[in-house]
Amino acid sequence: MAAVFATETLTAKDAIAEGLLDLLKPAVQQLDIHVFSVRESQVELREHIDNLATELCRINEHQKLALDLDPYVKKLLNARRRVVLVNNILQNAQERLRRLNHNVAKETARRKTMLDASGAFPSRSPSKP
Repeated sequence: MAAVFATETLTAKDAIAEGLLDLLKPAVQQLDIHVFSVRESQVELREHIDNLATELCRINEHQKLALDLDPYVKKLLNARRRVVLVNNILQNAQERLRRLNHNVAKETARRKTMLDASGAFPSRSPSKP
């Protein structure tokens, strides 16, 4: 009797856990896709900032009038530094999401294997009653 109760409790917990995993998995995958696209756009932004800073330095060297573009170049380089910092944070977050997703999939597979082995959910064909 206690074994049946323990199995029913375990299967109820597993059903809830699997339901939560099914609910959260698409959100995690979508977030991962968005983080990846943000990282790509930040790399592109960093390249544009580098090109603009190089162009400003070149213009400053060839300019006959004494325009002081150094403060603007410094602002661009500061913006680039912040973009790199945010990109590193996003990269770390994406790696954590990837590991979490991997662990969730591994745990789900392990639980399904345990359930199948315990015979709690006998596998039946949908066409058989």
